[in-house]
Amino acid sequence: MSTAKRSPARLGIEERKTAKGATQYRARVFDKAAGRQLRSPWTSTLAEARAWRVDALAALQAGTLSADRGVTVREVTMMFLAGIESGAIRTRSGQAHKPSTIRGYRRDLTNRVMPAFGAARLTEVTLPDVQRWADTLSAEGLSPSTVRNVVTAMRALYAWALPRGLARVNPTAGLRLPTGSTARERIAAPREATALIAALAPRDQAALGLAVYAGLRLGELLALDWENVDLDAGTLRVVRAWDHGSRTFVAPKSKAGTRTVPIIARLSLLLADHRVLTDHRPGLLFAGRTGQPAAHSGLRDRMTAAWRRNGLEPLGFHEGRHTFASLMIGAGVNAKALSAYLGHSSVAITFDRYGHLFPGAEHEARGLLDAYMAREGE
Repeated sequence: MSTAKRSPARLGIEERKTAKGATQYRARVFDKAAGRQLRSPWTSTLAEARAWRVDALAALQAGTLSADRGVTVREVTMMFLAGIESGAIRTRSGQAHKPSTIRGYRRDLTNRVMPAFGAARLTEVTLPDVQRWADTLSAEGLSPSTVRNVVTAMRALYAWALPRGLARVNPTAGLRLPTGSTARERIAAPREATALIAALAPRDQAALGLAVYAGLRLGELLALDWENVDLDAGTLRVVRAWDHGSRTFVAPKSKAGTRTVPIIARLSLLLADHRVLTDHRPGLLFAGRTGQPAAHSGLRDRMTAAWRRNGLEPLGFHEGRHTFASLMIGAGVNAKALSAYLGHSSVAITFDRYGHLFPGAEHEARGLLDAYMAREGE
């Protein structure tokens, strides 16, 4: 191998002869920041080598290329997990990560991401690499939602690493992920909701009532304390949630999650009956034998068994929350108020999630505009 003569056309180009006598070319550039050379692959033409060098020089100047290979995915993953577990790394809103989120990130990064990319440099993982990996996960039989959860963990890792100079691009941006079947998001009609609650054992009716008639999440209703329920004023206050994985009380998902929700008449009756059933015991509405919130699995199992005995289609707690939103919209409650009752951080989330349920279908909009044009045209 020899270095080419220093002519303008061959500046930074190396040249060599193969065993068969063919000439090959390789470009090089020097990264001053890293104090190291970067070299292209050997090519069969001088033009290819020169083109690589021009692109590399531009990338070095733009800061998108470096001879410093940086840390590995494994090293950054351990830093990231330690940070979110200690609370040093927070969400975009400045909140500590929920225990369930931390568990999910640890599981997916440890079991899926590190085996595939752990030894690779964070800066060297590319979109095609991640796309092939995601395709492999699907081929292994993972559900579309599981694949998305795994990729979400990797996205969070790169989102943290990018502004700290540990990565230059996020290779998860632009991925094509499997969609699969749509999530089951059943909404119960008013009469059906009444029947579903009535079919339950008395001790379980208020729990579903809080989902269907107040929009509380399962963790929120399990953490609800009687001191935050005011039947006389007709309101309840959501201030925390129960995380069954870590068996701890946690703050709501966002600042908006701490909220006051109206208690409608049907829910008031359910809560009054529940208070009698629990002998006016202070503290948690749904307490287990240890004094902590009742086990959610046992609650779900009892409810499902009761509905099957009565020939009713089961309704999940999150579907109960969807039902609450539907009932509120059907009653004419405006989007801003509904967003507050649901604990959404923005009314845009409410519109994205439930906008199709609000009045204003195409025929209604057409009629309103036709009427306006008729008035103004006279």
